[in-house]
Amino acid sequence: MRKSCSTLLACMMALTSLFASEATASGKHKHAARTERGAAKIYTVQTPRVRHRCFPGKLRGILSHIARQVGRRPLVTSGHRSAGRRGSLHRKCLAADIRVPGVSVKRIVAAARSAPAIGGIGTYCNGIVHVDVGPRRSWHYCRGLARLARRARFATR
Repeated sequence: MRKSCSTLLACMMALTSLFASEATASGKHKHAARTERGAAKIYTVQTPRVRHRCFPGKLRGILSHIARQVGRRPLVTSGHRSAGRRGSLHRKCLAADIRVPGVSVKRIVAAARSAPAIGGIGTYCNGIVHVDVGPRRSWHYCRGLARLARRARFATR
C-alpha cells in the first residue's frame, strides 16, 4: 500500500511539473512557479516584481509546509521590500505575504501555525496572510477597511 501511494505521488508530481513547465514555456500561465538552484517549486509569485529570491531556507520551509498542508502552492504577493514600516521583517527579506486561491484564510493560518520555525502570523481583511521567521506573535489588521465601512454607514444616514 505504501509503495503504491509513493508511486502515485511521484507520478502526480511529475505531471504537475510537466504542465507547469509547458505553461511557462508557452507564456500562457500568468503566475509561473519560481525555482532557485534546483529547489522544488514550493510557491508562485503574483507578479515578476515580487522580490523573493532572498528568502532564507527557514521561510521557504514554512511556505513548503503550508503547501503540503493545504494541497496547493501559496501565491506570494509581497516579499522583500525596502520601503515600509521601520523594523518590518519584509525589509530584511524574512517575511512573505501570501494567499492560497481556493483555500480559506483559517486553513492557511492553521497550516502556518504548525510549521516549524514559524515566527509571526498576521491576517488582513483582504485575505492576505503574513508569515515570517521572526519572534512568535500573531495579529489581525483590518483598520483601513473598518474605517471605510464606518464612512459608508454615516453616508447612508
